[in-house]
Amino acid sequence: MKNNYSIRQAKDVDLHNIMSIYNSYIKESFAAYSEETIGIDFIINLKRQAISFYVIEIDQKIVGFCMLKNFRPPVNFRHTGVLTYFILSEFTRKGYGTFLFNKLVLDAKNNGINTIYVHLSSLNESSLNFHKKHGFIECARFDDIAKKFNKSFDIIWMKKHLE
Repeated sequence: MKNNYSIRQAKDVDLHNIMSIYNSYIKESFAAYSEETIGIDFIINLKRQAISFYVIEIDQKIVGFCMLKNFRPPVNFRHTGVLTYFILSEFTRKGYGTFLFNKLVLDAKNNGINTIYVHLSSLNESSLNFHKKHGFIECARFDDIAKKFNKSFDIIWMKKHLE
């Protein structure tokens, strides 16, 4: 049985919690590419770019966030979207990622987006598996493009066409 959870639009008062979640991934994993923690301006910019920007709360605590944005700003890219989501590690593999994914897919469809993309580190095996499970296929790979924790990794782009 799932904990009492809700998905809602992110508010400005949530931005510090979102920053903290993102920074935890910077410090502990390859899910966030940077080795340097980010400040609040980074999160404000993410929110500004977003078509949809949500938090997921479990028992009234923010444990993750997600966003949908257009692939590129020009209007001729309005039918393509990029998804991003991060959930505190202790809440992963419990179905919450799928709830966020489904919410973003619905928003994508409602905004005329018919193809969605994600990009992720080749060393983020759980995210690769999650996206394959949800019908994404690899469409681009930038080999050996970055290094974190003294390990080189690829950036993989995956796509999914929406019905």
